[in-house]
Amino acid sequence: MTQSLAIVGLYAALNTLILFWFDVATGKLRAKHKVSIGDGGVKHLIRILRGHANAIENMPMFFILMAIAAMLAAPNWLLHGLGLVFTVARAIHAWHFIQEDAPGWQRAAGFGLSALALLLVALGVLGHGLAAMG
Repeated sequence: MTQSLAIVGLYAALNTLILFWFDVATGKLRAKHKVSIGDGGVKHLIRILRGHANAIENMPMFFILMAIAAMLAAPNWLLHGLGLVFTVARAIHAWHFIQEDAPGWQRAAGFGLSALALLLVALGVLGHGLAAMG
């Protein structure tokens, strides 16, 4: 189980770096527009704050479920696959929102792939939970 949890930790750390990327980009934008609290009505700041919030909304449950999957002995290749897809998707999604304007495919791909990974890990944990109770 130690290796499985280490895999989850690897992807959790990488996603924390994505959140840090949002923090730095938001700080630079705040300094540029002299907005210390809120969005100041700045369209780009509204955009980046929404992207950051979306990451915060999705990352915690993904990693809670991944840790549970690791403790339920999910195969390491599956943990790597789900973690990699989710992480790449969140990076694409972040890049979309950090830019002042970006093509819609980035948002769609980032959201779609991260939602797929989240759904798969949720269904896996749900299935294992139901089987263990039955």
